[in-house]
Amino acid sequence: MSTVLVVDDDKATREGLALALRGDYQVLTAADAEAALRALTTHAVDLVLTDLRMPGRDGISLLRDIIASHPGVPVILLSAYGSVESAVEAMRDGAYDFLTKPVNLDHLELVVRRALRQKNLERQNARLRTQLEGRSALDRLIGSSEAMLAVRERIEQVAPTPATVLVQGPSGTGKELVARALHALSPRAGKPFVAVHCAALAPSLLESELFGHVKGAYTGADEDRKGRFEIADGGTLFLDEISEIDLATQVKLLRVLETRTVEPVGSARPVPVDIRLVAATNRNLRAWVDAGKFREDLFFRLNVVDINLPPLRERQGDLPLLCDAFVREYNPQLGRSILGIEPDAMAALAAYPWPGNVRELRNVIERMMVLAKGDRLTLADVPGEVRAGASPAPRPSAGAPAAAPEPEEAALIRRALAETKGNRTAASKRLGIPLRTLYRRIKTYGLEDAP
Repeated sequence: MSTVLVVDDDKATREGLALALRGDYQVLTAADAEAALRALTTHAVDLVLTDLRMPGRDGISLLRDIIASHPGVPVILLSAYGSVESAVEAMRDGAYDFLTKPVNLDHLELVVRRALRQKNLERQNARLRTQLEGRSALDRLIGSSEAMLAVRERIEQVAPTPATVLVQGPSGTGKELVARALHALSPRAGKPFVAVHCAALAPSLLESELFGHVKGAYTGADEDRKGRFEIADGGTLFLDEISEIDLATQVKLLRVLETRTVEPVGSARPVPVDIRLVAATNRNLRAWVDAGKFREDLFFRLNVVDINLPPLRERQGDLPLLCDAFVREYNPQLGRSILGIEPDAMAALAAYPWPGNVRELRNVIERMMVLAKGDRLTLADVPGEVRAGASPAPRPSAGAPAAAPEPEEAALIRRALAETKGNRTAASKRLGIPLRTLYRRIKTYGLEDAP
């Protein structure tokens, strides 16, 4: 049952309207704007019916406050002093409708029912839009390889929870895409998503950027400024390259995560914040901890749930899907009509190790499309450095065989098995891959004897 709040300083009018509506709605009453605002903070109000002329703050003032603090709650204004000017002002300020007293109760019932129906439609549309945006964010993580399917599965599992997430993977693998998908699929989707690239800021600037500052906190602080934690309140804060935060700022970040409050630079007054934190790094953060460059207690706070993105060279089967997606993305942007990629060109792209990962592939495809002379990308369109990088490496001379480096994925699995003392189930959770996939990879890399 919908809840209607009736606001009127005249007790008889207030109770009369409440009586008329009570059969179909739960009705709350308030004698003035202040009482109405208190009711809005303690009850889930679906519609407000308020008098225009009241002692103290009038109905227009209340309307503006409701729009600012409770957007989506329709407001119907009533006045015995009805005029075109009042109606125009009320509608301009966002009122759903404006009725004159004495109120025709049948007409009032019709307007209330119509307003609530529109509110419900808007809520359903917003929910559907959020779901579609969430799916769209997830779909931008392109790939059908087992590694990427495991990443997508982990995102869908974790997104609805408030858990802190640590995303690890080489540069260019799409860590911010993961963070945005986590946000878009979460209950916080309608709130801010705020990204901070920690390595781009000096330590002194980063502290102010994260936590804010008060006027006079340091030279040049001419006014109070909110930090990213406050700006992200209610939503998601994404800290990229978290490993680059200096140890002093790490201490302050740990305190924020423990207390859920921030203290702006120059202030001792804690400010409560409600954020979901997603952190990312292109380093092995556990090794960073072992080297004394990152606090272990902060690592544990961040690593509640981990998501590991593989380098592109370890999911070459996704290359055609990525290329096709980038071609479709850039065709309208570049005014081209590229139909596809010739097999020999695709073979050259597949033979390249892609040290810059998906970001580098995206840039290469864009460059090829800009310079292409036909409607298909050919081997001639593949940049020379990519073709050169795709050439097989020279074989080591006899008597001095070069040991092939262990694949990065194998090294990660070996380390996870060591850290979990050989517990395959725990290792699969740490790596963020299904247990059956872990057993298959152990066999592929000959890690059956690994601890």
